[in-house]
Amino acid sequence: MPRTDPLADSAAPSRLQLPPGAWATLLDGLCARFPAIGRERWLDRFARGRVLDAQGRALAASTPYRVGMEVRYFREVADEARVPFEERIVHADTRLLVVDKPHFLAVAPAGRHVAETLLGRLQRRYGEPGLAPLHRLDAATAGLVLFSRDPASRDAYQALFRARRIRKRYEALAPPLPERAFPLLRRSRIVPGEPFFLMREAEGEPNSETRIEVMERSESVWRYALEPVTGRKHQLRVHLAALGAPILGDRFYPLAPQAPDDYARPLKLLARSLQFVDPLDGRERRYDSGLSL
Repeated sequence: MPRTDPLADSAAPSRLQLPPGAWATLLDGLCARFPAIGRERWLDRFARGRVLDAQGRALAASTPYRVGMEVRYFREVADEARVPFEERIVHADTRLLVVDKPHFLAVAPAGRHVAETLLGRLQRRYGEPGLAPLHRLDAATAGLVLFSRDPASRDAYQALFRARRIRKRYEALAPPLPERAFPLLRRSRIVPGEPFFLMREAEGEPNSETRIEVMERSESVWRYALEPVTGRKHQLRVHLAALGAPILGDRFYPLAPQAPDDYARPLKLLARSLQFVDPLDGRERRYDSGLSL
């Protein structure tokens, strides 16, 4: 029997506007659109109420295919492992959630992460399918993530990120750079690399900028404070690696053989603080992570 509340144990559904095609049924069209998902798996999703129309009503596999129709479906990963670390709520009000994300937990569904994401956990905890992250952290990075709870005010907070009016401060543990003068401003052009999930520096006009300071020094490891002015993918990891100080625990920069996550060896990168002037009430807001490296 289809579930009456498919959001009770899942992240928000993905949306698809049906493209042109001559398929007779919705099942046929979805099988053609997503060939990696077998017909039996789609039939099982339909039977469990995991394929919906725009109003959230469960659809049948025999529903006629109609070009332009909006379909909502729930991504699923068989035997998705639970990440054995818990998030912590730093602040909650009617508009915002500020959450301390643990290492290894993705912010939103992607690839092999669907239910076991920070967004999925929070949606289930609060029963708010419309909850949305205002920015992202890599799954490997721990620390503060800001979520919007109120669609009416969401754009006002998103505009802060677009205008670079949110001060984000990170901490990282990495090898010493005794030959460099600090504080240091790293500006470079970051572009997609190889394999596809990596980034790299390239010649050309800089499109990324990070301010770097040294907080603590020891013989083998320094604690760095990092303030990204821009928000390129993997920016902090790329910049420190390019300087000759790859962040401890980083398996991408330089690229190492990929193995299952080693929970004993997290990436030593933490989103330590967020600071901004609230666009709605003008109040200065600052939040600090309770986690440590």
